[in-house]
Amino acid sequence: MIDWPKADQVFLDMDGTLLDLHFDNHFWLEHLPLRYGQANRLTAEQARDLIVPMIMAERGSLNWYCTDYWSERLRLDITALKAEVGDRIAYRPQVKEFLQALRRNRLAPVILTNCHPDPLRLKLDRTGLDQYVDRVISSHDLGAAKEEQAFWDRLLDHHTHDRERAVMVDDSLPVLESARRAGIGQCLAILAPDSQQPDREPHPDIPAVRHFDEVLPALSGQGAAKPPA
Repeated sequence: MIDWPKADQVFLDMDGTLLDLHFDNHFWLEHLPLRYGQANRLTAEQARDLIVPMIMAERGSLNWYCTDYWSERLRLDITALKAEVGDRIAYRPQVKEFLQALRRNRLAPVILTNCHPDPLRLKLDRTGLDQYVDRVISSHDLGAAKEEQAFWDRLLDHHTHDRERAVMVDDSLPVLESARRAGIGQCLAILAPDSQQPDREPHPDIPAVRHFDEVLPALSGQGAAKPPA
């Protein structure tokens, strides 16, 4: 799965990897259509039929994730609407234990997220997730989504690391494929990003887990431990 002794940097996605993707799916597919419909005299279903194709057309680009872009395009305050359902923001199983195990083994957990800085702050305020990692880096600060090779090139200037000794954990297969093309040494996929949706199909060439309890035993053993610097 992951050869932890060969790693000295662990990059982690946030939504769907550390946090339950149910919040985001509920917002974009349920709450936003409801509120857009109320503002434009449409039913939630009519609004969803209008909004979802607009969103899908931007898939994989920075616009897909940009709160400012969607606020302007839909003429709604997306961050404020997200706060309305902020009680749905939650950790995925065993996340805190996993992050603590990484730090015990000096594996430098750093969040790499496509989340826009405004909803990112909402999520960090709700969860305290930033207290468990060394850094949180948004793709919006680098001007490219993780699906793009430009992200990984700019990341080298933003955060010093050895790509070959880095691990990337993400629920997005396009992101993991992009990471591999960029030379990230090891990748791990999450198959159950949304607690209320079925598991995803695994990638034929990328190892995967449902939850972090599947990797905790290896991290807890002596094999992952590094000698003092």
